[in-house]
Amino acid sequence: MKGKTVWKMWITLALIALLSITALAGCSSESSTSNKGDGAKSTETSGGTNTLEKIKKRGKLVVGVKYDLNLFGLKNPETGKVEGFDIDIAKGLAKKILGDENKIELKEVTSKTRIPMLNNGEIDAIIATMTITEERKKEVDFSDVYFMAGQSLLVKKDSKINSVKDLKKGMTVLTAKGSTSAQNIRKVAPEVNVLEFENYAEAFTALKAGQGDALTTDNALLWGMAKQDPNYRVLDETFTEEPYGIAVRKGDKEFLQVINEYLKEIKENGEYDKIYEKWIGKKPQQ
Repeated sequence: MKGKTVWKMWITLALIALLSITALAGCSSESSTSNKGDGAKSTETSGGTNTLEKIKKRGKLVVGVKYDLNLFGLKNPETGKVEGFDIDIAKGLAKKILGDENKIELKEVTSKTRIPMLNNGEIDAIIATMTITEERKKEVDFSDVYFMAGQSLLVKKDSKINSVKDLKKGMTVLTAKGSTSAQNIRKVAPEVNVLEFENYAEAFTALKAGQGDALTTDNALLWGMAKQDPNYRVLDETFTEEPYGIAVRKGDKEFLQVINEYLKEIKENGEYDKIYEKWIGKKPQQ
């Protein structure tokens, strides 16, 4: 009887040990799978998405551009086409990647919507007068500089404002939401009121309606507004440097490399100068 009891005890212990080993193996397998999954996710986030491969497979480059900025990205009411400096840069990139500048889809973005649209996958890249800043580098990766602008003011032709120093307490300056312009004007003229609109077209309409004394953004954009309405002028003075870059999702290294190769090529072969002169009206400063 005692021998049977001992034997049963050993059988029970063996079963417990076997079950423990099976459970540990299951946990190890689950942990391994989980780690693999996390690793795959991490790789995808840090550049494994391979946007370049997706563009080629899709046969189309999808770019976020402005629709309301004369000279850079403006929808022509007569043709329905979006035209400008940024658009020509985008088309050239499509040609570089897919061999045809028409293999492109242009999606409207604003200063406020462009980064969310990029990061949720609606667009492959942002080419929309986007200033490279340290803050934005936390959310996206930037190409080399493709245009150097500087922030200035747009005022009525007969305005007494000839410098940012002429902005006084009680004056109102207009700009767009989500832009660096709003931050900059508050730094250099902290006493003025700043009104922010959804886009620059709305801000310019508000200026013409008398809702402000000046409109501020990069001089390159203000030139386009002054070209639309000769009753307004752009100050010669700039009070910031605004280097524009093409933005891609964080870690999109292969795509970014192709973009930088493209920018280098068009600057070397003279195509960049042609685009610049076509829209800005003069050759870029060397």
